[in-house]
Amino acid sequence: MDTCAVNIPNHSTLKGFTSNNYNMATKLISVPVATAIGLGAIIGAGIFVLSGTAIALAGPEALISFIIVGIIALLIALQLGELGSIMPLAQGASYSYVYSALGSEMGFITGLLFYFSFATSISVVALGFGSYLASILGMQSSSAVYFAICLIFALAALNLAGIGKAAKADSALVAIKLGILIIFIAFAFAVAFVYGHFSQSNFLIYPQTSGIAAIFAASVVVFFAYSGFQSISTLTPNIRGGAIGAAKAILAAVSISMVIYVLVALSLILLAPASSYTVSGDPLSFALQSSGAPGYLFILVSIGALIATASATLAMLLSSSRIMRQISADHLLPHALSKYDKKSGASYNAILVSAFIGIVMLFSGNIYIIAAIANFGLLFSYIMSSVSLIHFRRLGKAGSVASPFYPYLPIITIASLLVLMSGMPYESLLIGIISVMCLITVYYSLREIRGKKVIRIKLFD
Repeated sequence: MDTCAVNIPNHSTLKGFTSNNYNMATKLISVPVATAIGLGAIIGAGIFVLSGTAIALAGPEALISFIIVGIIALLIALQLGELGSIMPLAQGASYSYVYSALGSEMGFITGLLFYFSFATSISVVALGFGSYLASILGMQSSSAVYFAICLIFALAALNLAGIGKAAKADSALVAIKLGILIIFIAFAFAVAFVYGHFSQSNFLIYPQTSGIAAIFAASVVVFFAYSGFQSISTLTPNIRGGAIGAAKAILAAVSISMVIYVLVALSLILLAPASSYTVSGDPLSFALQSSGAPGYLFILVSIGALIATASATLAMLLSSSRIMRQISADHLLPHALSKYDKKSGASYNAILVSAFIGIVMLFSGNIYIIAAIANFGLLFSYIMSSVSLIHFRRLGKAGSVASPFYPYLPIITIASLLVLMSGMPYESLLIGIISVMCLITVYYSLREIRGKKVIRIKLFD
């Protein structure tokens, strides 16, 4: 393992930059606006697409999964907030932290797994878009894949044309997303408690969808729904109050999201029996149809889901291409992948690669398997981010906002993420392990070919 820390000027890792002097040259955003941006990243396709799958896996106990994963998300978010204050201009999120703290080898492995998780996420949210569109058009669910392919092609073309910059205004859609979800929740509670259609049978627990194993299986899906919370930490230098403002926004965004997620999951069970949900991409439409909701409400929620999934697919395309561009800029991938058009800001080659992976992964299994595959890279990157925080703390490089309860917080986080990882389906674990082994082989093969110096250290005297 290459364990030496490296200094990366283009990451603005540890020297020469602070959130304060950077803010002087940058237009600041308020904490409420930063919170809205975080909510836009968190409350996206996950709740519209995967909430029903979580219920199918764990029944009403899926509510526990939303709470548990929400708490874990808070723990991770606190640490990413500190890492963001240590490296206020880092562009590669978790990859940049790991690369700076642990060196090129772990940076290479973590970065590509992190990138692959975002590229795979394109498939998940695009498939959700296809499922809702097929539901609106009254077509068979099998047609969702073709709609998903069309969406990926269309958004890739928009990115290549430079329209990707418009995604920075995605936070403006937060009000629409939240508004539609609140309407959905209000309808479910009205049906159950105002009109007296509440049924205890909807909350029946069956042996095949109960217990710790089922909760773990649902938690793997739910974790994907929370995966956007790190977006705020990348905005630390742009937030009024710097790292302190970012920490407040992170806590607010994750807390609000947890409440919304639990209420949506509860609403789904109020509208339809937990046992009736399957691994599908349009659970809200299914719940409304099952409860005999008026047509206009079905259309409204479906349109909201289309907006959420389309904007999330665009965000995944942008994020994955930026991560790949940063890895390439650090000379861990071919230089061609770091090229971008300065006028439009589009990374052409990286966008094409991400779109290709997104389309291929559509055929890797159902939406649960695809989400689990995406989660492996996320879980791995968050584990290594916690390790990176420990590294920086040991060097005395604490950020302006320190994570509480150090070193217990990162240790608990690492243990929790390892437990979550152990509950992943066999297929995704196998793909993840094989990916790590392949990346190690590729890294050392390339280092040998390039004739790079081997670093040797003494772990024990």
